[in-house]
Amino acid sequence: MASHPVGNSNHHLLRMENVGKVFQMGEVAVEALRNVTLEVRDGEFLVMVGPSGSGKTTILNLIGGLDGVSSGRLWFRDRDLTAFTPGELTRYRRDTVGFVFQFYNLVPNLTAYENVLVSTELSREPMDPLEALRLVELDERLDHFPSQMSGGEQQRVSIARAIAKNPALLLCDEPTGALDFETGKRVLRLLLDLNERLGKTVLLITHNSAIAQVADRVVRLRSGQVVEVHDNPRPLPPEEVVW
Repeated sequence: MASHPVGNSNHHLLRMENVGKVFQMGEVAVEALRNVTLEVRDGEFLVMVGPSGSGKTTILNLIGGLDGVSSGRLWFRDRDLTAFTPGELTRYRRDTVGFVFQFYNLVPNLTAYENVLVSTELSREPMDPLEALRLVELDERLDHFPSQMSGGEQQRVSIARAIAKNPALLLCDEPTGALDFETGKRVLRLLLDLNERLGKTVLLITHNSAIAQVADRVVRLRSGQVVEVHDNPRPLPPEEVVW
């Protein structure tokens, strides 16, 4: 199988330079990231792999504007995120980034359609919620509540909610972690299709090294540092991944 189409593999959507992150736990300073330098290419499917505590979620939170760096610089296109005001960070999260989490975080008393609709109401150029549900093949279940759906269906609603904002960047935190083997493959296939059809840049973090087989590029982390970055010349479809 050929590589996934990449919008512009030489254009960097996002850049981290010598980024460090320290969390203060009482009197103890915990260094979560050390001198991380990393580039995310426009239109790529990037998988970041590492064990628990390696810094994956910390990087995702910094890129998503949910937390600030302790040292170093972080750029989105030509904008220095480390210099953003709280209001500018709010607009960045609202307009630029879509989040998909391991646990779906759906509002239980809202239908699938309403869960997606909520995410579009503050976005500048949102997608039609029904179109987003069509893309994840759930338009026939738009009136169902989360309790009436399987885990895989709830995760697909959460993906529809993320892409309905029409973000440039989709950040996925262990999106298959709570799913069974077959459902996880289906969710991976969906994310790859969205990357290819809509040109969305996808950054997926996982502790499962097998998932790296579907990526355009793979970043490996250990103890808060990037230890390897490599292009994947032959990404596999999820159906062929050996888990």
